[in-house]
Amino acid sequence: MSAIRTFDSIVIGGGLNGLVAAGVLARAGQSVCLLERAAHLGGMAAPGASGAPRMAHLLYNLSPVVRRELGLGARDWPFETAALPTVALSEDGRHVVTQGASARFADGSPHPDAAAFAALHERLTAYAALLRHLAKAAPPGGDAPILSSARLKEVLRLGRVGLGLRRMGKPEMRRFLQILLSNAYDLILDDIPDGPLAGLLAADAVRGAAAGPRAPGTVFGLLYRMGHGGGASLPMGGMTAVIDAFAGAAGRAGAVIKTGCGVARILTDQDRVTGVITDRGQTLHTTRVLSSGGARMTAEMAGLAHFDIEATRRLRHIRARGTVAKINLTLDALPTIPGLPDDLLSARLVIAPSASYVEEAFNPSKYREISPHPVIEALLPGQSDPAQRGAQGHALSLIVQYAPVDIAGGWHEAARDALLRTTLNTLTRYAPGLSDLVTGSEVIPPDQIEAETGAPGGHWHHAEMSLDQLLALRPAIGIGRYGMGPSGLFLCGASAHPGGDLMGLAGRNAAHAALRGTP
Repeated sequence: MSAIRTFDSIVIGGGLNGLVAAGVLARAGQSVCLLERAAHLGGMAAPGASGAPRMAHLLYNLSPVVRRELGLGARDWPFETAALPTVALSEDGRHVVTQGASARFADGSPHPDAAAFAALHERLTAYAALLRHLAKAAPPGGDAPILSSARLKEVLRLGRVGLGLRRMGKPEMRRFLQILLSNAYDLILDDIPDGPLAGLLAADAVRGAAAGPRAPGTVFGLLYRMGHGGGASLPMGGMTAVIDAFAGAAGRAGAVIKTGCGVARILTDQDRVTGVITDRGQTLHTTRVLSSGGARMTAEMAGLAHFDIEATRRLRHIRARGTVAKINLTLDALPTIPGLPDDLLSARLVIAPSASYVEEAFNPSKYREISPHPVIEALLPGQSDPAQRGAQGHALSLIVQYAPVDIAGGWHEAARDALLRTTLNTLTRYAPGLSDLVTGSEVIPPDQIEAETGAPGGHWHHAEMSLDQLLALRPAIGIGRYGMGPSGLFLCGASAHPGGDLMGLAGRNAAHAALRGTP
């Protein structure tokens, strides 16, 4: 630990949002110390030992605003990314390839629903662009004076949303307002027959969620992600390169970064933050703490006495029920997927053959059971980047949904084995013989994700991305603008607005809120 014991700001957690917050604060001239409990940085984006992904494996929505503010613009970006097509796998071998608004069969032949898919994609992208403005700052509200620069910027931001609505014209504006709170299942099937294309959209609408596509508000979740790009890209060098880039930016700005050093308590005096005590027993002094952990965990570190009964109740009822497990396989040869050309083995591969399949996959998780037919996102990263191939063979990275954190009986060895068998059985329907290629496996259920990263409930986004936990309601009423509890305490992780998906905006926005000094 550095001999310096006093800092302007201390950031808890070295995931992407924590690194972004530390970088923004340091570039503003603050003395900053970032403390990460694990021996490595990255959180869910931390790499595996072999260079292959361990948890998160793709970038979807990394904000260009965040990159620019940290001096990581196009000229200074230290690695390349490969934009990947997505393949919606089909048991009959008629796999569908999508990239942006285009859709075709894997053999190159036209898809009969390509025009309908393109029209729906373009319309949703236009709607999503309206919401993008809301993610770049704290949600509307707060106590800023009416003529302050913060309030004027907020008015301008809302004005851009309103202007965008007017430019749509009345019919399209009515359509937007009509679908905003509806469910993704009905929206998709209104335009596209049920099948792999519909299943792909349905799966993306509930990515990481404890919900099926019939749940109200899943359209909003889909739009929110599409508004920040939504396309899948693979960073060359893996997530290591991403985390190294942001850690480097924070370090160059002067931030002190310490791994293997967590925070045991947040110290306060007269309802103001005064410092932290590390899990090594050291005291560091500060007047500002930004936590990228969950809201409840952060409140408990500061002491629940700083929160009234209603605030405590809200903290305890934040919904963060993880339903995603990560499985990493090592194969001694590349799998063969009938109907899929070898050059598409580098794509993002999705098993969600219909919207109905996605809904049915969700149902068992309501009863604390593993889905017998899970939704799977699969990636062979070594096909695009040899550095991520894996040391002992071909790495196959799998995000498996739905595998609830609160599975009946707990995530004992037999439950992990059952999930692995279910996953392999599902994969084998599309890639015959794949099970015979497996030489190694790692199953990471949601409870282990929580234990390793601190993500509440092992939730992929730290809290459910539902209508009652978005914007000023994220993660709960009263703490939706980053500040919480004692003066000087802020949330900067994925449980804060605008949420997860490795955007970096929660960390950036929280840092700006901390610099202003008011929630």
